[in-house]
Amino acid sequence: MSNFNKVFNSSLGRKYIMALTGLFLIAFLVEHLYGNLLLYANDGGKAFIDYSHDMVHNLLIRIVEIVLFAAMVIHVIQALMLTIQNRKARPVKYEVNRTDKTSSWYSRNMGLTGSIILFFLVVHLNTFFVSYRIAGLAENENIAWKVKDAFTSPWYSLLYVVAVLILGFHINHGFQSAFQSLGFNDKKYAPILKKSATAIAILLTLGFMSFPILFYFGIAGKSI
Repeated sequence: MSNFNKVFNSSLGRKYIMALTGLFLIAFLVEHLYGNLLLYANDGGKAFIDYSHDMVHNLLIRIVEIVLFAAMVIHVIQALMLTIQNRKARPVKYEVNRTDKTSSWYSRNMGLTGSIILFFLVVHLNTFFVSYRIAGLAENENIAWKVKDAFTSPWYSLLYVVAVLILGFHINHGFQSAFQSLGFNDKKYAPILKKSATAIAILLTLGFMSFPILFYFGIAGKSI
């Protein structure tokens, strides 16, 4: 095995990959939130439809989408591998119990929460992405109306809210861990990273949660 493979198959290498893909996914979520906020423009959904249409026909965006899906898959795989490695490294129950006392519940259950988020992503992509971007219906489908229609479902709206809430906690912990894995583990960086992670997590959580809530109760989307 080459030195390159040894590094990236090690626990440290996997953490680097998790950190880089995680930060890339957070950057995507910020951009995705910006696009979704166009739904609040009182223009019958035109701004959001034009934005979505441009995304479909932009070659650079389509390339980024491939990178994005690759990052998602790699992030999930590395998370699974790290979980397996950590369990093998802590076979003694005493060590596990001691860790439980020095870490938060969320940090110990990133795999569980990540699995819930993954399930939501599959449902979410099937609801919007597959028909609009893969099945080639972008020219004939009113994507703004489809978003509004999806949020009339109480089950989908509830799943969306729960998943986004969990995502917020996931981002809050993952953002800090990513920079620590990349070497920003000095004590002077800790308060900055903690505040930045919390701010980003709150911004994304409240931003994305607003859509199912406001659309379901008919507060938003009246012109669509």
